[in-house]
Amino acid sequence: MNATAHSGHQRIPTSCRPPLVVCEGLVKSFSAQPVLKGVDLTIPVGAVVGLVGTNGSGKSTLIKCLLGLLKPTRGKATLFGEDPWNLSTKSKGKLGYVPQVVQLYPWMRVEQIVAYTSAFYENWDPDWAELLLNRMDLPRNHRIGPLSTGQQQKLALVLALGHRPELLVLDEPVASLDPIARRELLGSLMELTLDNQHTVLFSTHITSDLERVATHIAILQKGKIALFDELDSVKDRVKRLRLKSTGALPKNLQIRGALRMQVEGDQALVAVTDLDDNLLHEIRSKFNAEVMVEDLNLEEIFVELHHE
Repeated sequence: MNATAHSGHQRIPTSCRPPLVVCEGLVKSFSAQPVLKGVDLTIPVGAVVGLVGTNGSGKSTLIKCLLGLLKPTRGKATLFGEDPWNLSTKSKGKLGYVPQVVQLYPWMRVEQIVAYTSAFYENWDPDWAELLLNRMDLPRNHRIGPLSTGQQQKLALVLALGHRPELLVLDEPVASLDPIARRELLGSLMELTLDNQHTVLFSTHITSDLERVATHIAILQKGKIALFDELDSVKDRVKRLRLKSTGALPKNLQIRGALRMQVEGDQALVAVTDLDDNLLHEIRSKFNAEVMVEDLNLEEIFVELHHE
């Protein structure tokens, strides 16, 4: 389902470098219970990929397999062309990661942990880190332990962004952030990735955030990537049709690519994939109906794709 189209915020990765992240048939099971059931995913350099899926779909498991924090049961993953389980020091220096649950040294002060973290990265940008601390409104002389969950999340983001990583992986990074902090984070992500040389994998339930920053969307469903495409292409592919016929419509309309339908007498709402002029003509002729096409936002598309 890989197609080319305009990106979510008009930035199409143009680099000819090999992709930073590749998964081929990735399987991960826990006690013989599969969570990932054959994930195939290739993320190009410069992409900002929104990873979405229902609770328990395996988003965090996939991220941990990609980062070498979990060993896949079967299949293959590469990061910077290397096996994540044996990632080189050089590649680790190009990586930034914020997990769902942030664990920082509670006895340290904010300025101390920034200085401590900076020592691990030869490319640490102190001016950029200072700017991020200001944006996130973090008190430099406060100890980390008493900070709120949201403040600790913001600090973790500063630590992950401070060396301007080539690959930034965020696992539900905005869950504890207020709307102002979320806006600051998204602005920083857009600033980081403007040169199309920095890549982001961003797992979140807040689809409105993804619509602001994502170039691509990956939907994880039933242990596999059900759809991976550029954001605008995803929006172009999934539409809602509003039908009004001259007579009563059948309860099952038998429409190609239908995800969900609701039929009431001579009217119907139908969500479809891969709508084109031929399908529109076919529906109008077959059901003697007027058809109005409605655009969907990313949250509505996600709901339609997961409707049983």
